[in-house]
Amino acid sequence: MRLTDSFQFALSAVINQRSRSTLTAIGIAVGIASVVLLTAIGEGVHRFVLTEFSQFGTNLIGIAPGKTSTTGMSGGVISNVRPLSLDDAVALKRIPNVTGVVPVVQGNAAVEAGKRSRRTMVIGANNDAPKVWQFSVAVGQFLPPDDNDSPRAFAVLGTKLRNELFGRANPLGEIVRIGGDRYRVIGVMEPKGQLLGFDLDDAVYIPAARALEMFNRDSLMEIDLLYSANGSPERIAEQARKILTERHGLEDFTIVTQEEMLATLSDILNILTLAVMALGGISLFVGGVGILTITTISVQERTNEVGLLRALGAGQRQIMFLFLGEATTLAAIGGCIGLVIGAGGAWLIHWAIPALPTHVSLYYVLLAEAMAIIIGVIAGVAPARQAAKLNPVDALRAE
Repeated sequence: MRLTDSFQFALSAVINQRSRSTLTAIGIAVGIASVVLLTAIGEGVHRFVLTEFSQFGTNLIGIAPGKTSTTGMSGGVISNVRPLSLDDAVALKRIPNVTGVVPVVQGNAAVEAGKRSRRTMVIGANNDAPKVWQFSVAVGQFLPPDDNDSPRAFAVLGTKLRNELFGRANPLGEIVRIGGDRYRVIGVMEPKGQLLGFDLDDAVYIPAARALEMFNRDSLMEIDLLYSANGSPERIAEQARKILTERHGLEDFTIVTQEEMLATLSDILNILTLAVMALGGISLFVGGVGILTITTISVQERTNEVGLLRALGAGQRQIMFLFLGEATTLAAIGGCIGLVIGAGGAWLIHWAIPALPTHVSLYYVLLAEAMAIIIGVIAGVAPARQAAKLNPVDALRAE
């Protein structure tokens, strides 16, 4: 029997049992749709998080107080280690291929302008921040060069904060009160968006030394290093470790390259995507049971047909492949329907909830369809073997 004949036989068997085939195909379709939809959401979230973390660039190294790998908790929290200081940030600038260093202090305070007041995020930084964090000044300028001993009371507003406090008026040169202290506005930043829930446009930027004083901190929360494209992150991290160890007397800090952070996030999100895919696999298992059931019943109802095929010269192997092809065809049809439903559902979710990213990955689409076909093959093996082992004479006599 030719391959085309086998396919036509399997397809005609599926079509002749429309109701039963439809119900079974729906079971597979629901499973495939679940896999495609859940992985589309998982892959979309995966890409969204990685994009959020990489919007500041990829040539970054972060240094935080405390040796988290040994204490399990940041030393900056329990104050049992030497704090990261502004002088540490200055010392790190001497590392070759380091093009920018930003000391970071973050807190929350009331920002007042005239009769308007808004409680928002206050970020202490320095003049390297736009270069290191990859955002630009829309109006005016950013903070002046480092003056750690007596930093001037200058402030730069995020675009949303500027609109809330000044509307369309020009804020340059105006006085705002931040945490009760007076600051002169010297610039407004271009829109940057959100980073994992933090609205960077609804923030005010002041010198790091003043932020330390405002929030009564003795340690920076972080020091960010930007290195040139031809710099090695491992070598720069090692040099930073050496400088800070010499200054502190021991390694009481944690250095994380952005590559390490993104790799860790990617691993976590890959596990999440596989987990949601496994949930969809439960529906596929139910569909596989449906195929097993319908194929078994089909063999029992078509015993005469099997006997006739054997009488016409079909061997056991051919009979087995005919029924196996029927199960596989049924699974493939259900899989294609599920792919359409899943992809359409992902598009509808993104259309209805734009904040929830979805991405239908071709890899997972092909994997889901392959899973449907494999489940069809596995579910059809036992009934196909049962049909192949039927005695031709007994099969012809069966009613």
